[in-house]
Amino acid sequence: MADWKIRRAPAIKSEITVPGDKSISHRAVMLAAMSNGPCVIRGFLTSEDCLCTVSAMRALGIEIETPEPTTLIVHGRKGQFTAPTRDIDCGNSGTTMRLMAGLLAGQPFRSRLVGDASLSKRPMRRVIEPLTQMGARITAEGKDGRPPLLIEGSKLNPIQYVSPVASAQVKSAVLLAGMFAQGKTSVTEPSQSRDHTERMLEYFLVRPQINELTVSIHGGQIPESREFDVPGDISSAAFWLVAAAAHPRSRLLVKNVGLNQTRSGIIKVLLRMGAHVKEVVEVDQAEPMGSIDITGTRMKGTRIEGSEIPNVIDELPILAVAGALAQGKTIIADARELRVKETDRIAAIATNLRAMGAQVLETEDGMEITGGLPLHGARVDSFGDHRIAMAFAIAGLFAEGETTITNTECVSTSYPDFDKQLELVMKESRQPQTPVISHVPH
Repeated sequence: MADWKIRRAPAIKSEITVPGDKSISHRAVMLAAMSNGPCVIRGFLTSEDCLCTVSAMRALGIEIETPEPTTLIVHGRKGQFTAPTRDIDCGNSGTTMRLMAGLLAGQPFRSRLVGDASLSKRPMRRVIEPLTQMGARITAEGKDGRPPLLIEGSKLNPIQYVSPVASAQVKSAVLLAGMFAQGKTSVTEPSQSRDHTERMLEYFLVRPQINELTVSIHGGQIPESREFDVPGDISSAAFWLVAAAAHPRSRLLVKNVGLNQTRSGIIKVLLRMGAHVKEVVEVDQAEPMGSIDITGTRMKGTRIEGSEIPNVIDELPILAVAGALAQGKTIIADARELRVKETDRIAAIATNLRAMGAQVLETEDGMEITGGLPLHGARVDSFGDHRIAMAFAIAGLFAEGETTITNTECVSTSYPDFDKQLELVMKESRQPQTPVISHVPH
């Protein structure tokens, strides 16, 4: 993929849909594979990360048909998988690796999970420790608990796990493993993380018990095969929401997007920053889905910290850009998790914002951004991180001159046609003939 060159753009006036939710697509395939029959999944995200999960399930003997690119028919086998004949490649997907570790911990065979160079640097002890407490035998072959992961399947015991971090991936790995243990397995978090797994277990007629910050599940249950519609990904919509919110003459309608309250923290943040946002839930089955109507305005800085962080963790790169475009200071704190994502996102955001003329003070667990300074075009790197690439493409729409984003191949892990959608949004907004985005070969 070529580098992107981004030019300043006037107001956005458009209606859009965004691709299927990444977190939900992963989980839908896994739960369908554990079910008692064929499940039709519509709206599946065909990103590299989610396709890694599809390949992983196929490697375990699950038949998956694709009558259309975003429609899957997954033939569940009641949680009885076949030993893989090769390593299971999770690519760049931390979700695939951590949730597969939970799924494989109780299987009667050996498996090995590998990933690309970026994933091989990410911490896995947070799932290894609770799964080991359940009786799993997991060896991290990398330094300091990093991949590859060698899993020797074994009989699992239920546990009551108190997680030191609010992490939907940790919670999901333990709950998936708990489905293969005899008795009740519980996970308690310090604050609420995304609840997709709990919602989807219930939709597939597995009954989790929820008591404030504790989720419990009884082992031995088999998910019921059902059809499932994946909503649009609000983390993908976030880039367009900020692009519209930060321009006083913009108006944007995002349709068929997920509005789960444990994921829609970005709406609350933008409202605090002064944006005019209206959300309407139109469907509420496994996941609430509806529309977001946003009108641009002059935004003001805010604080993003504490229990809010787990619910906006993926949106923090673009919210940092919003902070640079707003008046006053925006402070992001308690977000140390950003340092162990696809890249050190705190360092990457600070580096790129400074390159574009913003004033940023980097802290151990976040940053302080003094907004309102004019941005200028610059050459910035994605650092191999899809959300950094897209966040600074949006920043480039507000910068004088031309902004070049390098190493944009990573965007395919979550939003394969982001650049094409940017072109379309600007065309629908009746922008000047000069293209806002162009592609330059390496």
